[in-house]
Amino acid sequence: MRPLLVAVLVSLLVSILCTPLAIRVFRQRGFGQEIRADGPQTHHAKRGTPTMGGAVIIVATLAGYLVAHLLVGGDGPTASGLLLLYLFTGLGLVGFLDDFIKIRKQRSLGLNATSKFGGQLFVGLSFAILAINFDDQHGRSPASTHLSYVRDIPQISFGAVLFVVFAYIVISGTSNAVNLTDGLDGLAAGSSAMVFGAYTIISFYQFRNSCETAVRAGCYEVRDPLDVALVCAAAMAACFGFLWWNASPARIFMGDTGSLALGGLIAGVAIVSRTELLLVVLGGLFVVETLSVMLQVGVFKLRQRRLFNMAPIHHHFELAGWAEMTVIVRFWIVAGLAVAFGMGLFYAEFISYGLPG
Repeated sequence: MRPLLVAVLVSLLVSILCTPLAIRVFRQRGFGQEIRADGPQTHHAKRGTPTMGGAVIIVATLAGYLVAHLLVGGDGPTASGLLLLYLFTGLGLVGFLDDFIKIRKQRSLGLNATSKFGGQLFVGLSFAILAINFDDQHGRSPASTHLSYVRDIPQISFGAVLFVVFAYIVISGTSNAVNLTDGLDGLAAGSSAMVFGAYTIISFYQFRNSCETAVRAGCYEVRDPLDVALVCAAAMAACFGFLWWNASPARIFMGDTGSLALGGLIAGVAIVSRTELLLVVLGGLFVVETLSVMLQVGVFKLRQRRLFNMAPIHHHFELAGWAEMTVIVRFWIVAGLAVAFGMGLFYAEFISYGLPG
């Protein structure tokens, strides 16, 4: 438990104290956000707000994780933890390049689709390939080639090649889903913090009920669950610290640097914790945001009319007359309910085996 507390404290302090420094530096260098011309008119006042604040979230998460290992000791970083941080920083770098091009060219679009897809493809595939290697003494790799719900489903195995493809789809889909959600002040940061909080509890619960230490019906065959919980705790605290400055009215935006990194990390945690299908519930808000875009595009192509005033769906409610803060808080409520329901499903599955004696 001590490593988790240290990771949370360090990550929170780094995030909340370093974000004002980032605001000053980015403002001096002219790293301001470009706004979509077809977006809500109220958003045009945000033009020029410093962006790329996701870099602070990444640094804070890395600091929390590393300091926890240095101060508390233990067995040191694990393959699962390091792979998650690789995925996190790799997608953050792709997002950073996207944000930087937006700033340099003074437009709301950064990397072209091919370059952005290529960056996500390289990071996602390399993570997936590495994750099914590095077996521990019990023969467990960070990821499993089986489909999972709250644990592996033995009847459904992808095999190595199909698993890599499936893992990439999960990573790309989740990172882009969080990216779509990042359209209002604090919406993505607050929602991501809730999901990371849930995964901190889930991974710690898997550690306390690991088949390595507690062989019983319902124990979890997961590699390095405590280190996964450590990464999640650090990321959660980094999001909360950043949210202090990102809450409406935002003084800094996370940009694609943060949204792609956070989405990728959430997907990576789902893969290594064997909860890929449960992620659909825990990240319910991200699913709704993504579906709204898909439905908007599909209906427009079929009927040449818009289903929503604007997609993603949070903009639909803004254009319908809801105040921005009202949309944010109500969407946080939706995110919280999805997380609570997902946690309930996880615990219900565990107690279906009978509570430990």
